[in-house]
Amino acid sequence: MMLNGAEDEEKWLAEGIAGIQHNAFYMHRALDSNNLREALKYSAQMLSELRTSKLSPHKYYELYMRAFDELRMLEMFFKDESKHGVSVVDLYELVQHAGNILPRLYLLCTVGSVYIKSKEAPVKELLKDLVEMCRGVQHPIRGLFLRSYLAQISRDKLTNIGSDHEGDVDTVMDAVEFVLQNFSEMNKLWVRMQNQEPGRAREKRKKERSELQDLVGKNLHVLGQIERVDLDMYKETVLPRVLEQVVNCKDDLGQYYLMDCIIQVFPDEYHLQTLEALLGACPQLQPTVDIKTVLSRLMDRLSKYAASSTDVLHEFLQVEAFTKLSNTIEKVIEVQVDMPAVGAITLYVSLLTFTLRVHPDRLDYADQVLGACVKKLSNMPKLEDSLATKQVVALLRAPLEKYNDIVTALTLSNYPRVMDHLDNGTNKVMAMVIIESIMKNNTCISTADKVEVLFELIKGLIKDLDGAVDELDEEDFKDEQNSVAKLIHMLYNDEPEEMGKIICIVWKHTMAGGPKRLPFTVPSLVFSALRLVRRLQGQEGDIVGEVVPATPKKIFQLLSQIIEALSAVPSPELALRLYLHCAEAAHDCDLEHVAYEFFTQTFVLYEEEIANSKAQLTAIHLIIGALQRMTVFGVENRDTLTHKATGYSARLLKKPDQCRAVYTCSHLFWVDDEDGIRDGERVLLCLKRALRIANAAQQMANVARGSSGPITLFVEILNKYLYFFEKGNQQITAAAIQDLIELINTEMQGDSANPGSDPDVFLASTLRYIQFQKQKGGIMGGKFESIEL
Repeated sequence: MMLNGAEDEEKWLAEGIAGIQHNAFYMHRALDSNNLREALKYSAQMLSELRTSKLSPHKYYELYMRAFDELRMLEMFFKDESKHGVSVVDLYELVQHAGNILPRLYLLCTVGSVYIKSKEAPVKELLKDLVEMCRGVQHPIRGLFLRSYLAQISRDKLTNIGSDHEGDVDTVMDAVEFVLQNFSEMNKLWVRMQNQEPGRAREKRKKERSELQDLVGKNLHVLGQIERVDLDMYKETVLPRVLEQVVNCKDDLGQYYLMDCIIQVFPDEYHLQTLEALLGACPQLQPTVDIKTVLSRLMDRLSKYAASSTDVLHEFLQVEAFTKLSNTIEKVIEVQVDMPAVGAITLYVSLLTFTLRVHPDRLDYADQVLGACVKKLSNMPKLEDSLATKQVVALLRAPLEKYNDIVTALTLSNYPRVMDHLDNGTNKVMAMVIIESIMKNNTCISTADKVEVLFELIKGLIKDLDGAVDELDEEDFKDEQNSVAKLIHMLYNDEPEEMGKIICIVWKHTMAGGPKRLPFTVPSLVFSALRLVRRLQGQEGDIVGEVVPATPKKIFQLLSQIIEALSAVPSPELALRLYLHCAEAAHDCDLEHVAYEFFTQTFVLYEEEIANSKAQLTAIHLIIGALQRMTVFGVENRDTLTHKATGYSARLLKKPDQCRAVYTCSHLFWVDDEDGIRDGERVLLCLKRALRIANAAQQMANVARGSSGPITLFVEILNKYLYFFEKGNQQITAAAIQDLIELINTEMQGDSANPGSDPDVFLASTLRYIQFQKQKGGIMGGKFESIEL
């Protein structure tokens, strides 16, 4: 049935076009021969094709445009009196004798446009006559197109009417009255279409009306282009009449489209000066009108107008634009009780965007908007609409994007209250947006109060919110926590007391997040505290009146508690590294007992928590490396710690690991600094012990696999011998090096099945180095001279 209807419509359209073309042919022939009577006859017959009621608005428009193109030719003929020999006055009377009303009115409008231009009659009377006569066609589609034709052909005469006619003001008023009357009649015809057919046909009719809306709006475009329509005339005549039509039509499609037309057509300065009247109509619109879009577009235009020049900003203050817009939005939300949450929040987003653009210095306005949104959200059930949630996020993002500074947003008291209405997932997303803004703009949060507010805002990332079900992907969770860790580095104050407060606040919130988050956030907090410690080096006593730690000793006490919390994870490898960093900081502050305590904690962790052999190997090398750099310890404490380190090295599970750890311990007894320890005997003991372990590893490998085993260990030990030999250790002699080289060569011969292996390459490189030192000459060359290769 739908297909047959479409085919029928195409057939009727084709017949109508054929009729127009047929009569247009004879009309053109009459025009060429200057035969007025024949021209009027065939033009009337041509226009009779527009009397059809069978076509949809879209198809009727195609038919109308064919006739319109032909009428332009006819209008040009009417203008040239020398061709037809009839005055425009007589011509105006003559066309009224056409047999049918629709062709008659099209011809009358065509001649009327020529009549206006000729100035041979009062414009007011002509315009009134034309607009009144068009009432003779009350069929909605035919009437709309007829009046659209009237508006179109008179448009160029009306827009310059103030300068082309005598009596400017009265003439302009006549033109305005004409357009307003035509607009009023077209609006009535347009609205009437909706009520023609009941039931299911109403949706189809609504679609057809949408296709015709530009015909009605064309009148407002004409009004906007009349040069002499100034602000006073717009305020006193044009806007009240148009708004009267908008409100009284009681049609949601009509009201929405016409309000949008008003906003788009007339100048921004007019909107600003008539804001009260324009906004006053909004609460009177039908509840189904998409008022949020209308107001959003109005605020967007006004925002751009404010941005165009700083000279107009005072006008916004004079007319109290923010207050009027805010009050109107409140009234609209109050009147439209069924407005969905997304609609109300969208209005607040637009109002906040307007406020930030027009009054960026008025943070109280921005906070007022957020407060109004909080009030609305408080009266709603929990947000479950994804579109509404997106608008809340847009509301929260607006201040961040405007100021590029979270510190400014933190001064808005209602900002956190808006975030409280987000679901857990979106709360996290918004928290990430806040952190990204801080990182992007390199914003430093410098006071404890603002840090407290900030961590309340991002609490969705630092702890599990009430009722939260953690279904987060592991990678997403890591990304979130790494972002929080980065954020901690952006919290800084030059004043030690304030920085101490910041650290305590961050620690409080971090502990609330549970053990799974600690491995991500604790390191950043520790390094932030260590940065403060290094600024406080040399302060031993307490600062009077300060509750917050502000001396190195107190901060180290707090650091010990912070790192100890990692035992709940557990994460012993991380805790061990952090203890070593704290020990180094204590060393820099010349706090021997504090540094010793951190090393004690490190060894306790090593003994009790670290069981994996690879982790043990890494840990012992970290301990040796940190301890080697320590010069703060007395003889007794240093001996205790080095004894522990060498003991743990010798008890590693795998012999190669033991060997490497033990020969690394040799560096604990030879520190190449001005005041560093230089105990050659103990260095030699470590290296000899490493050789015994390497030999044992060699024998075990030979028994287990039938091969000579890890010869590389001997080459590594040889390199250690060479290092200490160069540094001047008297216990390391050329003879000892010579013996070791011979031992390695013997072992290499026993493993001749693998020529070109890694040990071969390593040994060859080492021997080349010795040869280089021998050839270099001087003192060092002399030392190496006795070594035979």
